[in-house]
Amino acid sequence: MGGVFGVISTKKCTNDLFFGVDYHSHLGTRRGGMAVYNGNGIFARDIHSLENTYFRVKFEKDILKYTGNSGIGVISDTDAQPIVVNSHLGRFAIVTVGKIRNIKELEKELLEQNKNFTELSSGDTNPTELIAQIITCSPTFAQGIEEVQKKIKGSCSFLILTEDSIIASRDLYGRTPLVLGKKDTVDDNGEEVTAHAIATETCSFPNLLYKDEYVLGPGEAIEITAQSFKQIVPPKQKKQFCSFMWIYYGYPPSSYENINVDEVRYRLGRSLAQRDETEIDIVSSIPDSGSCMAIGYSNGKQLPYRSAYVKYTPTWPRSFTPVTQDQRNLVARMKLIPNSSILKDKRLVFCDDSIVRGTQLRNNVRYLYEYGAKEVHIRISCPPLLYPCEFVNFSASKSVLELITRRYILQKEGDMNKNLEKYADHNSEEYKEMVEHIREEIKAASLKFNTVEELVDGIGLPKEMICTHCFDGSSYGY
Repeated sequence: MGGVFGVISTKKCTNDLFFGVDYHSHLGTRRGGMAVYNGNGIFARDIHSLENTYFRVKFEKDILKYTGNSGIGVISDTDAQPIVVNSHLGRFAIVTVGKIRNIKELEKELLEQNKNFTELSSGDTNPTELIAQIITCSPTFAQGIEEVQKKIKGSCSFLILTEDSIIASRDLYGRTPLVLGKKDTVDDNGEEVTAHAIATETCSFPNLLYKDEYVLGPGEAIEITAQSFKQIVPPKQKKQFCSFMWIYYGYPPSSYENINVDEVRYRLGRSLAQRDETEIDIVSSIPDSGSCMAIGYSNGKQLPYRSAYVKYTPTWPRSFTPVTQDQRNLVARMKLIPNSSILKDKRLVFCDDSIVRGTQLRNNVRYLYEYGAKEVHIRISCPPLLYPCEFVNFSASKSVLELITRRYILQKEGDMNKNLEKYADHNSEEYKEMVEHIREEIKAASLKFNTVEELVDGIGLPKEMICTHCFDGSSYGY
C-alpha cells in the first residue's frame, strides 16, 4: 500500500519529517523517500530501498542535507518517489499513494500530447510522475487536481511540496485517509514554533506534539502553510473508505474518520466471540495483526488472552517481502516463537485479521499442534476475501487465484468467477461449503469469519460510506 507525511513549520522541519515518515513504515516494505525545500529553488531529495532494512537506518545519513522548513515523505510499495518537477506551475516535489488501474491508457494519452516520461520504474511509467504530468497540463494546481480525479480509475491521494506551501489532495472517494495536525510549542531555545503536519496515519502525531485539526473529505484538496490552511478543491459527496485499513493496515493508535483502529478490531473480536458457542480454554493471536481482535474476543468470551506466539523483536520487528513463497514461509516462521508451556493440552482460539492465500495460517496451525495444542480454532476478523483490491493495492497478489476462496470456487464450479454473489452470502450453502473447505485446508478444528454486516457495525459508519469490495464486490468508482 503506502503512506505519506508532510510538515511545514516556522522552524527547521527535519526531525518532524524524519520521524513522521518513519511512523508510516508499517504501510510498506519496498521504498522510502523524502524531499525538503531548502530555499533558493533547491529541493533536496533522497529515495532508498527498504526491502531488507529499515527507514531510519537508510535515511539517517541523509538528514543533514535537509535545512528547510517544509518537506514531504513517503513509504511506498510501488514506485520510486518523491519526484521533483520544474513546470509552468513552478518547481515542486510530489508523493502519492494508491492504485492507478488505467495507467497505460493515461500514458498513451499524454504521449500523444508530446509529453515525456523520465522516471521509469522497472521499465514502466512511474505513477507519481504520471500524476504530476496530468496536474501540469492545467493552468492551476486546483484544476490539475480535479483533472486527476476525473481521469484516473482506482485511487490516488498525494502531497505536493511547492516553494511556499504543501498541497494535500485526498483520493476521489476517500478510500485512504489524509489528516491535518497542528502544533504550537516552544523549542529547546525558548523560541515559539508553529507547524502543520499532514499524514496518512495519525499515530505519527502524538510524539511529535501535533493534535488532530482537520480530516480531509473525499476528493478534497487543501493548501497548507505553517500558520494556516485553505481549501482549494471542495470535498465530494460520496465516500468509500477502505475497510481493510481498520482490519489490517492501520496502526492501532491511528484513527480514520475519527474512528480508532484498536477500537474497531476490539469490537470485531468481541462480536465474533458473543455468537461463538465453541468450548475453549485460552485465546491467542498472530502478533501483531490479530492481537487487538483477540483481546476483544477474549473479553467477549470472558476467557484469558495468552501469547501462544511471541514475536522475536530484536532482529525480526518487521519482515521484508521475499521473492518466493518458500522464503515468505521461512521469514514468517523465524520471527514468531511458539510458547509450548501455554499451548500444552489447551483448546485454543487463534485470531487473525484475514486469510489471503492460507499458506502461512496452515503452517501456524500445524506448529500450534506440534507444540502441544489440543484443539486449534481459527477466528478471522473480516469476511472471506473474494475479490482482489482494485483501489489501494492492499495485497501484492499477482493473480486472483492466489486467493484461497477463488481456488476453491474454480475447483467447485469449474469457473473461478461463477456464483460469486452466493459465496459472498454468509447464509448460503455455497458460503458454508467454502468455509468448510478452507477449514479442512488449514487443518483447523473450526473456522469462523465475521460477516460484512458485523464488519460494518464494528466500524460504525453507514455501509455506503465503507469500501467492502474485496468481500462482496459492491464498491463503485472503478
